Amino acid sequence: MHAPVIAGAEAWEAAGEGVRAAVGVIVVHGFTGSPISTRPMGERLHADGYTVSVPRLPGHGTSAKDMGRTRYADWLAEVERQLDMMSGRCDQVVLVGLSMGGTLSLDVGSRRDVAGVVSINAQILDREGLLVKLAPVLQHLTPMVPAKLAGLTEDDIAKPGVSEHAYATVPTKSGYSMARALPRIRAQIAEMSAPVLVAWSPQDHSVPPSNSKALLELIGSPDVRQLVLEQSYHVATLDLDQQLLEDTVSAFIAEVTGV
Repeated sequence: MHAPVIAGAEAWEAAGEGVRAAVGVIVVHGFTGSPISTRPMGERLHADGYTVSVPRLPGHGTSAKDMGRTRYADWLAEVERQLDMMSGRCDQVVLVGLSMGGTLSLDVGSRRDVAGVVSINAQILDREGLLVKLAPVLQHLTPMVPAKLAGLTEDDIAKPGVSEHAYATVPTKSGYSMARALPRIRAQIAEMSAPVLVAWSPQDHSVPPSNSKALLELIGSPDVRQLVLEQSYHVATLDLDQQLLEDTVSAFIAEVTGV
């Protein structure tokens, strides 16, 4: 029995209008998060005419217990499914991802035919700390750990009064499944050919900025751009640079797709 979906965490999609309707954009949320953090970006891009999907990854937006039944392979499969569906509807597709959503977008975008990828504060390097070193054993000893112990700051947002309503606990097996995927993804993105926009926050308390700095060097694409979000923390899609981020992402999509 799964928990009900948190209000506002539902998946969302909308068909575009005009010439931009032939461009599909998939906006993917992060680890323990939900479309609460990504729907505003999706709505903005839809307002600009694009066909947009804001999926809810398996086990997310309900309860940490539900998430504990899922692994990185399940989340990756959902992004692949979204791309298959969008490719059937649109001529070109761009992937946009926040945090782990950025990691997933880079993973898929380095193997599949996409017009571009936007990575926002994505995890790409191996996480540090004692808990990470103990993860191979810990996953068999306890099903959950507090998010803070996993290095995640609750509502890592500079803008006052804003919450993404992410889980307060992290399923250990789920988290370890992502950690195991990172070396493969790092190797894979060296062969990436699609244009990439790397947006990152110098004041990120959940995913160290060193991840995005490394990403700029690891991506093999000849077209790699960056946007520094000086005023925002980790959940930049809801933070003080939201307008700047949305404007830059929309302009990037228009440029790489030609519409």
